[in-house]
Amino acid sequence: MIIAANLKTNLTRLQTTEYINKIENFLKTKNINQEVLVFPAMTSLNKHVGSVTIGAQNAYATNNGAFTGEIGQDHLNEFGIKTILIGHSERRHVIGETQEMLIEKFNFYKELGYKIVYCIGEPLEIREAGHDKMMEYISKQYEGIDTNYKNLIIAYEPVWAIGTGLTPTLEDIVTIHKKLKEKSHAPLLYGGSVKVTNAAEVLALDGVDGILVGSAALNAEHFCTMVEYAQNLENNK
Repeated sequence: MIIAANLKTNLTRLQTTEYINKIENFLKTKNINQEVLVFPAMTSLNKHVGSVTIGAQNAYATNNGAFTGEIGQDHLNEFGIKTILIGHSERRHVIGETQEMLIEKFNFYKELGYKIVYCIGEPLEIREAGHDKMMEYISKQYEGIDTNYKNLIIAYEPVWAIGTGLTPTLEDIVTIHKKLKEKSHAPLLYGGSVKVTNAAEVLALDGVDGILVGSAALNAEHFCTMVEYAQNLENNK
C-alpha cells in the first residue's frame, strides 16, 4: 500500500529532517515494506537516501525562469526529487490553479518521468447536489490527464473533509472508489481527515490502495502507526 504525508506549510528543515529520520528508523525496526511518501514544505526539501520517498508539494512547469515565488525542475533535481503532488484542493481552491494549469504541470512532469500524485475531490455544495453532479464535477478533473501514465497515483480527497474532522461513511468511500477505479487503473488513495483513529478502517476498504494524510501526519508517531496498519493488513491477507 501507499502511505503519504502532506506536511503542507509546517515543520522547518531541521524539524523535517528529524521527522523523516524517525520514520526511517521505524520502517527499518519494524521491517516495513510499504511505499511511504513524504511531501515537505518547499524550504524543507533536502537530499535523502532511504526507504522514504521525498516529494514536492508543488513546482512550476519549467526548468527555471522568471516565475517569482515558484520553483522549477532544476531545484527539484538538485535534491534528487522525482515525485510531485499535483492538483491538491488547496492549490485548486485557495491558490486558484485551474484545470488548464494543472494539465500543463502534469504533462511537463510526466515527460520528465516523475511519479505524480494527482488529487481530485469535490466541495460540499457539489456533494450535496447529488451523486450525478458529484461524479460530473470529479470527472472534469480527469480531463486532459493521462490516466494510463505508468507513474500515476490518484488521491481522492473530498474537499469538505480536509482538515474538518469530517469524513464520508466507509460505505461512501467504497462506492466512490469503485466508480473512480473505472476511470483509471492507477493506485487510488483516500484523503480527507484521515487520522490514527480511523486509518485502519479506511485502509481495509475495497478499492483503497493507501492514504494521503495531512495534519494528522505531523505527529510522526501517529503517521508511523498508520504505516504499520497498512503493513499488518498486507501481512494478514
